[in-house]
Amino acid sequence: MKLNKKIARLSIALLLVPMLTIAQVNFNKPPDDDLGNVEDEFQEHFFEAIKQKGIENYDRAVESLYKCLNLDSKRPVIYFELGKNYNKLKNFGAAEDNLKKAISMQPDNEWFLDELYDVYFQQDDINNAIKTIKQLVKYHPDYKEDLAALYIREKRYKQALDLLDELDEELGVSEPRDNMRNDIYSITGNADDRIENLEERIANNPNNEENHLKLIYRYSQTGDKKNAYKVAKNLLKIKPDSKFVHLALYKFYLQDDKVEEAISSVKIALTSPVINADAKAKVLKDFVSFVAKNPEYESDLVDITALIDDSKDAQTHEDLGRYYLKAGDKVKALANFKDALKQDPNDFKLIKDVLLLQLDVEDFKAVVKDSGDALELYPAQPILYLVNGVANNKLGNSKKAIENLEMGLDFLIDNPNMESDFYSELSLAYKAQNNINKSETFAKKAQALKAQQ
Repeated sequence: MKLNKKIARLSIALLLVPMLTIAQVNFNKPPDDDLGNVEDEFQEHFFEAIKQKGIENYDRAVESLYKCLNLDSKRPVIYFELGKNYNKLKNFGAAEDNLKKAISMQPDNEWFLDELYDVYFQQDDINNAIKTIKQLVKYHPDYKEDLAALYIREKRYKQALDLLDELDEELGVSEPRDNMRNDIYSITGNADDRIENLEERIANNPNNEENHLKLIYRYSQTGDKKNAYKVAKNLLKIKPDSKFVHLALYKFYLQDDKVEEAISSVKIALTSPVINADAKAKVLKDFVSFVAKNPEYESDLVDITALIDDSKDAQTHEDLGRYYLKAGDKVKALANFKDALKQDPNDFKLIKDVLLLQLDVEDFKAVVKDSGDALELYPAQPILYLVNGVANNKLGNSKKAIENLEMGLDFLIDNPNMESDFYSELSLAYKAQNNINKSETFAKKAQALKAQQ
């Protein structure tokens, strides 16, 4: 793959090459016989070629360049420009021939070699691309990254890693090179080399927090919790103010039954402005799960959630709602589900959870209103008609209940349990209307469905 950064490196230089080459000709020199006219004609055709290439008329540019060639065949820039235009036209054979001609005349010209590299790369001719880029590495270290990328494509992983090591030593570590290195480790499945590389970096620079965090993650990924915990504690010793280390430490503390330390780490992680919302949501979810199994720490959960009341996202509220629901506190569960729904008002699952809990806590007016609003978003969801019918029955609005229940039945498909509930509610509504025949008919339908289950 050709790296984007190389484009920026080359763009200005490539524009300058033809200009510099032309500039070497002294157009102010008094003409010898008709040589002045030749130079004028050459210059005219050459700049016409540059203009045509600039507006992507590559065929026209080639025509002008051949006119230049007829006037003077000893200028490498003509072959270079021909190679570039043929490359744009995807005539790779002609591009290669002309670029090789230019290189034979100026073997050390970086831009000629770079264009030839591009010709080979576009054809997926990796072997020739590698041969060419090996000549380019002396000009700029970025070419070594290109070469490492080519080695990865050719599965020559050791050579790629050796090059990346060279670059790290020369220039220091960088994220793009780390990504390439991690790609190699992932392809080869060699976790030991990955870990060894991080350990070496930490030995060389113990104060680099990022390397510690990466090593914790890598040890955790391989299931080596003991060493991950050891690295986390070592990082805390070196950098006592580190916030990110607590994203790992709270888990290790919980596993080690050091609950007070875990709570402290959770609080640090959840209140730190440098830790993003997704990571905080994960921390809180883990602590909610812990408290669900250890309810004696519920007061700590309340304290922790109070710390982040202003920054809880929809997922956090939903997780808390599930916890309180499991704990049997429907009021708190409902409050959290409502908060989650405010942030994500079109989430059908949350809508349903809120409506069912409102029925449980007997807030029937809210059910009628909220189910009516939800039906505007989801008019084909039978559960919404059912809860609306239940709530209207409870409020004594039997006519409205019948209207919604009968409408909802039209959307019901292959759900005997819900169908039975619809019939039961219709039976109650018609009974309230003093229509005993219909009430009994729907009651019998409900019983028949229940008997089949």
